[in-house]
Amino acid sequence: MANKAKTVGSLTQGIEGLFKKNKVDYIKGAGKFTGKDSLTVDCLDGSQKEVKAKNFIIATGSVPNNLPGGILPINENNVLSSTGGLELKNVPKKMIVIGAGVIGLELGSVYNRFGTQVEVVEFANKILPPFDNEVSTAFQRLLTKQGFKFHLGHKVVDGKSGTDGVTLNVENIANNQKLDMNADVVLVATGRSPFTQGLGLKEVLGIETDRLGRIPVDKNLMTSVKNIFAIGDVIEGPMLAHKGEEEGVAVVEHICGEHSHVNYNNIPNVVYTHPEIASIGFTEEELKAKEIKYGKGKFPFLANSRAKCNEDSDGFVKVLTDKETDKIIGVHILGPNAGEMIAEFGLGIEYGASAEDIARTCHAHPTLSEAAKEACMAAYDKPLNF
Repeated sequence: MANKAKTVGSLTQGIEGLFKKNKVDYIKGAGKFTGKDSLTVDCLDGSQKEVKAKNFIIATGSVPNNLPGGILPINENNVLSSTGGLELKNVPKKMIVIGAGVIGLELGSVYNRFGTQVEVVEFANKILPPFDNEVSTAFQRLLTKQGFKFHLGHKVVDGKSGTDGVTLNVENIANNQKLDMNADVVLVATGRSPFTQGLGLKEVLGIETDRLGRIPVDKNLMTSVKNIFAIGDVIEGPMLAHKGEEEGVAVVEHICGEHSHVNYNNIPNVVYTHPEIASIGFTEEELKAKEIKYGKGKFPFLANSRAKCNEDSDGFVKVLTDKETDKIIGVHILGPNAGEMIAEFGLGIEYGASAEDIARTCHAHPTLSEAAKEACMAAYDKPLNF
């Protein structure tokens, strides 16, 4: 935890350094709009400051969700959000994770490697619901092998926290069978909500949020007020830092009179577990639902020499292509360094590459990236080494 705090401190100080370098004023506090060209900031030092500007960008991020109905509210002691999950002073013997999404599995994976017994409760019938089914299924098998225990198709109906731990009452959605569970700590990882409260959006600016608290924007990320824009977690789309960064660049370019564009079909999504998962473009299920004819190539890391040498060969690379043109339209990687490997495919998709284009590009040997080449070969013809 000390190393984590040191690293976070170094990164945030680096951002402050960039502010100074680029002559950006940094006001620490909570802001609220007083008009379309002004806001007040309640500063951390107790003072209040008025800020006027020609344009504003709302990028206030998101906050963790509590369980619905007031069940087992987060206390950051033994009922944790992702924030509290990164602040524990001791490694718990047992942790229950509510929600088998990205955050729950990432933190559960960390504590599992520390020796914690991890059980996961998920409402859906699969882990990582938005991800490609083939990847989710294979990943669940690997996590089970690592010691995870899953309760899919279950919901939490009641719970109680005390000095001796946390008790949960869980129900099977299909047959209503009840299950009592106990743990030292519970991690509530049931998603996040946009942080849009208290900004004066409706009462001052007349900006209405949707039922999830998100701010509607147009193609230029402009709100219903012409000089006010919104990006990141407060608008529709995946809550990913790199998505928000791309939107921030696009907004500033638009304000400066330049062409702005974000390709929302080409945003990578990475699960930082071991092994990692990285995904970009369409899943196989989405292609079937849209009745798009597609090709498919798959290559296992078990047949990759670098992965074998590293004794880290779980998983595969899966490439989906347009059946008629061979254009890459989706890639899903389960395996070592997946988060790094996906960048090659992001570049390929952005430039309209076919699977054959990447397959005919020389990849260094021995590298994990050869699995990407082989999967592309499998998509348009057949791999060489499997």
